Amino acid sequence: MPYPANHRVEQQRAIIDSARKLFNRSGFDNVSLHEIMAGAGLTHGGFYSYFKSKSDLYVEVLGCFFTDPNWKSCWEGVKVDLSSTDVGSQIVRAYLSRQHFDDVENSCPMVALPTDVARSGLSAKSAFQTVFTSMVSVLERSMIDSDNARRMRAQGIAAMCIGGMIVARTVVDPALADELRASCMAIAHDVAGWKSHPNSNLKKHSPHGGKAHRTSKPK
Repeated sequence: MPYPANHRVEQQRAIIDSARKLFNRSGFDNVSLHEIMAGAGLTHGGFYSYFKSKSDLYVEVLGCFFTDPNWKSCWEGVKVDLSSTDVGSQIVRAYLSRQHFDDVENSCPMVALPTDVARSGLSAKSAFQTVFTSMVSVLERSMIDSDNARRMRAQGIAAMCIGGMIVARTVVDPALADELRASCMAIAHDVAGWKSHPNSNLKKHSPHGGKAHRTSKPK
């Protein structure tokens, strides 16, 4: 019985999703092809019919919710409408949201994998740059002032969102992590000239909730 027409595309998507979760959780070097394929529900031997190497797969993993339409509704309570005039503010809120903070496995790989990319070859660095410049372009499009500094401000905001999330995930004190995200959110809106927005996705950790920021999205 022949496979449906979209079978190969679905299988490839499953491999990419499995790799993203594993790379985000453990890093590129610590994940085997066997683990990736097992996570996709496939056998190890089938890998090379989809990708030439683990590095080629890595390039495909370097996408994010503002470049991959399948990610737009990845987190409950977080919405990014790329056609909205408010998309820049939406991306900043989504990037610095508690949902993104908690969901390590489904993180934007620019947060989870920057050191791996820095040690990788040209293809991975080029893919990282593509995702970053896509984020900058969307942010720049939403800037209120159409001056020569728009791109500079957009680059600064993008870098602050990525770096802010990395630092927030690294510190031990959950309250400090919340404060860092809120600070980055406020400064980003101020630099961009966007109106202040209620920090609906900057939910704070409960003092009795333990270290929830280190957990992953339930399966």
